[in-house]
Amino acid sequence: MTGAAPGPVPLSGPRFATEPAQLYREMRRDHGPVAPVLLDGDVPAWLVLGYRELHQVTGDPVLFSRDSELWNQWPAIPADWPLLPMIGHRQPSILYTVGERHTRRAAMISHALEAVDPFELRAHAETFADELIDRFCGTGATDIIAEYAMLLPVRVLARVYGFSDEQGPGLVTAMNDMIDGRERALAGQQHLAGSMMRLIADKHEKPGLDVASYMIETQLTEDGSDFTDEEIAQDLMVMMAAGHQPTADWIGNSLRLMLTDDRFAASLFGGRNSVAEAMNEVLWEDTPTQNVAGRWASRDTRLGGRHINAGDLLLLGLAAANADPQIRTDGSALTGGNSAHFAFGHGEHRCPFPAQEVAEVIARTGIEVLLDRLPDLDLAVPAGDLTRRPSPWLRGLTDLPVRFTPTPTSAFGDPR
Repeated sequence: MTGAAPGPVPLSGPRFATEPAQLYREMRRDHGPVAPVLLDGDVPAWLVLGYRELHQVTGDPVLFSRDSELWNQWPAIPADWPLLPMIGHRQPSILYTVGERHTRRAAMISHALEAVDPFELRAHAETFADELIDRFCGTGATDIIAEYAMLLPVRVLARVYGFSDEQGPGLVTAMNDMIDGRERALAGQQHLAGSMMRLIADKHEKPGLDVASYMIETQLTEDGSDFTDEEIAQDLMVMMAAGHQPTADWIGNSLRLMLTDDRFAASLFGGRNSVAEAMNEVLWEDTPTQNVAGRWASRDTRLGGRHINAGDLLLLGLAAANADPQIRTDGSALTGGNSAHFAFGHGEHRCPFPAQEVAEVIARTGIEVLLDRLPDLDLAVPAGDLTRRPSPWLRGLTDLPVRFTPTPTSAFGDPR
């Protein structure tokens, strides 16, 4: 007599923060490369754990669609379901646009981001990194997450979007209020949405060398003439949200690795290669975006030995796929700058390559400037005391307390 098959796994709980790799191994052992899971309110879905299976799902946008209207669970979803903002019912952003319109919309975003000068981008990141470090460099101690990583990406993105530097702090507050998901989340979202619409109106009047102006430039051509200001504003919001939290976590997770792993200790002080190596390892082993919702089966099919019904929701298990033992037999994925990870997704709906490059410049510059300015940076608590946000979606530290020898401020002064 055999035991009952393991039931669906709740996609919640502390293990996603404390031991996700072990949890994914157990799910793969019990369920194979495609595991049944339960979202908030016991809503069923599938989590794609296998590297090959995830490649199949993300590479076939017809069978595994981004159209959330296909979901067979909509009749059971309450109006206050907490994951609605993530799933996207009738949302106008590019995340849930499909087909030819998605292709043109993605091209508009890529065109705008490709126009960002990489040398200017790095200069912007250096400027804001120096200004933020000036706030705490004389104290000898700080929390890198709250006082640095969670502030830097938005400031840089705001400048390349075309916002004035005076608007930057308000956008930082709005974005972090949205991430906190507490009582100020709605106010943060409203501030961000209003700011984007005002930015677009300003750039119609006075275009510049910035992302918003480049998107409007596409909008005014024959190919983009049916894109509305509201759609551009939505896409700017999506890009800022997607570029802020994961990049902040990329900075935090990479610094945690460099401060806790002996392999990086010898080259920590000014070692440029060690920064790149740590950042690449994080994308494989500790990727900021762990799981993504989602794809919907457009018809009945089979995947990883499972029968998938039309309208079923599939979640992309990026972190689990990165650790799939079928592709990680010798650890070589971590060497030589191997970028075959799923940290940025894959296929038609992946993070656009220019957006990946922007995130990498911001993160790497932020880390390098910090280590240059504070060369004896060290953890202020035992490594085992560091905690993670209890989220199955984004993986990042709640704080990263550090100490260092107090140093003078730079020439930029305090940006407050």
